[in-house]
Amino acid sequence: MANNTITAVPGVEVGHWTDTESVTGVTVISLPEPNRAAVEVRGAAPGTRETALLAPGMSVETVQAIVFSGGSAFGLGSADGVMAELAAAGRGHPTPAGPVPIVPAAILFDLIVGTPVAPDAAAGAAAYASRSADPVTLGSVGAGTGATVSKWRGFESMRKAGVGSAAVGLGNVTVGALAVVNAVGDVIDLDGRWVTGGPDGEGPAIVASGRENTTLVAVATDALVPRADLLRLCVRSHDALAATLRPAHTRYDGDIVFAVSCGDNEADLDSLGEAAFAAVADAIVGAVESATSLAGIPAVGGG
Repeated sequence: MANNTITAVPGVEVGHWTDTESVTGVTVISLPEPNRAAVEVRGAAPGTRETALLAPGMSVETVQAIVFSGGSAFGLGSADGVMAELAAAGRGHPTPAGPVPIVPAAILFDLIVGTPVAPDAAAGAAAYASRSADPVTLGSVGAGTGATVSKWRGFESMRKAGVGSAAVGLGNVTVGALAVVNAVGDVIDLDGRWVTGGPDGEGPAIVASGRENTTLVAVATDALVPRADLLRLCVRSHDALAATLRPAHTRYDGDIVFAVSCGDNEADLDSLGEAAFAAVADAIVGAVESATSLAGIPAVGGG
């Protein structure tokens, strides 16, 4: 698979807006239509909009885009700019007054890195305008510009993270994942290698201060999956968070997974779940390994 990112799923496009001076940004995932979307939040401190609409039994199934943003709750305003761009293009849920774009969004807390500035509607619009089906640009870009990990060891041990993405082929089906990793804990790959952390891979007994954290994940597939079944992909994706982040799903995280079915190919649901697990795990590790140093925070690769 030449494109090993979420844009390998046909019709999925990703755009970033990056502010390296304030050290924040926005990432927009534009989705083909029709689609079906679901969400599961396991972190105890989420910042979101339009997630209630994604629950089973709700009347609107198709979403036009998903927005991930820095800036804490202030960054939710970036979705307004994406909505405006979508409406101008005639995309959205049909109503008598015209299309109303459905744009779920989630944020991470990066206000302790760089200048405490939040992306606004113009930033969201710029991220959407930059969207492409090319392989996703990874690392300290977009919503991952101010993302960091290893904060439970204290700020002196903090390391840069960012945006990661991966894709897994399953016959004629593709499952892709995009993760923005801003975790309090450390990152471990599926072979048990500590990508971040101390020399013995052990963390402190008590989580240090600076606890505003979140890992944001979007999973997309061109398999035909009903909304209720998409929750199984969310579950396995959260399993990948628990396998690669230590700790994960804490009181201080807003860990969230969106899952989107945007195709009509047939596939076994459990096999899709395993593909989602692998893609999310690879995306989380890649978010740290592709990051670069910013605002005086070192990256594990030294870049």
